Amino acid sequence: MAIFPQTRARTSAPYSATARLPSLRYIGPNWYATVMGTAIVAGAGAALPVHVPGLRAACTVVWALAALLLAAVLAARAGHWSAHRDQARAHLLDPAVAPFYGCLSMALLAVGGSTMTVGRDVVGHRAALAVDVVLYSAGTAIGLAVAVAIPYLMVVRHRPAPGTASPVWLLPVVAPMVSAALGPLLVPELPAGQWQEAMLLACYAMFGLSLLATLMMLPLIFARLVHQGPLPLTLTPTLFLVLGPLGQSTTAVGQLADVAPGAIGAPYASALGAFAVLYGVPVMGFALLWLALAVSMVVRAVQGGMTFSMTWWGFTFPVGTCVTGAAGLARHTGLTAFTWLAVALYVLLVSAWAVAGLRTLRGLFSGALLAAPQAPRPVTARTT
Repeated sequence: MAIFPQTRARTSAPYSATARLPSLRYIGPNWYATVMGTAIVAGAGAALPVHVPGLRAACTVVWALAALLLAAVLAARAGHWSAHRDQARAHLLDPAVAPFYGCLSMALLAVGGSTMTVGRDVVGHRAALAVDVVLYSAGTAIGLAVAVAIPYLMVVRHRPAPGTASPVWLLPVVAPMVSAALGPLLVPELPAGQWQEAMLLACYAMFGLSLLATLMMLPLIFARLVHQGPLPLTLTPTLFLVLGPLGQSTTAVGQLADVAPGAIGAPYASALGAFAVLYGVPVMGFALLWLALAVSMVVRAVQGGMTFSMTWWGFTFPVGTCVTGAAGLARHTGLTAFTWLAVALYVLLVSAWAVAGLRTLRGLFSGALLAAPQAPRPVTARTT
């Protein structure tokens, strides 16, 4: 999602791994955003509370593309760590790059979830379940590890200066929220009783973990904007990342409420259904407020000369979580307004995904996205 700042590399021998695989040197963890943004198009399309002819088939094609992208990015990242370990370590110790390690978890989870909701039409329920169990387990384990490791590095190694909080700080802590939102797909597959209840409550625990961590960071992010002004042009799209925990948490409470009656007894099941609405409606309202603010800042950045970078993938997954969140509210309230909100947001999601995808392909073919990154350009101050 972000163009990484240049980091120093150790001098290599005339014929080294770097010379053999130069195109992988700058393949950072932000490339998992292409997988996330593609998988959410399939998953959100399947969640829409309306029937659109041909949409299911289109979502199946997009799911297959997301699965292929996941395999390709995993292979590229493995090659990156194998051939360019100096750069990989520099990424991990760079406060601007390290938070993107949360994208690995979310990419695995997004593909696993879309396999259960869309891919099962192709591979069958049993195979889809097996894939989701593997990807969900790996994604959740990685997400929980990253949610601890990256904040730890921020405290003991990165030490970011005051007033430099960035929306990318949310990436490590939002991954458990994705697990909370997609875990309900597996609850009915578990044995009734203790297993289902444990899975349900584990998802609520990850919901709380991610939500409270997000609530700690959001004031820092907004304070940075107020006191330091707009983000650099290249990083302006990362403002959309704030929508991620908002839409994903709304999705999570809705999905968990759907499976609660079969997993936990009264009165908790009915209370969780009420919580899905009492929590989801206010949070969706704030998400729409932030969406309007983020769009305004992006328009300003475009007028200031913002050009394409991998940060544009920030327009996809966070908006997709708002689609699934609105769809869940439509399902629980029966309100047509939420149905049309979900449809409108899905149109925005598909448009953003198409633009980001085409521009990424162009950058790959030209080699621009595989070249050494440049420092982001600041927004020019205006006197008007």
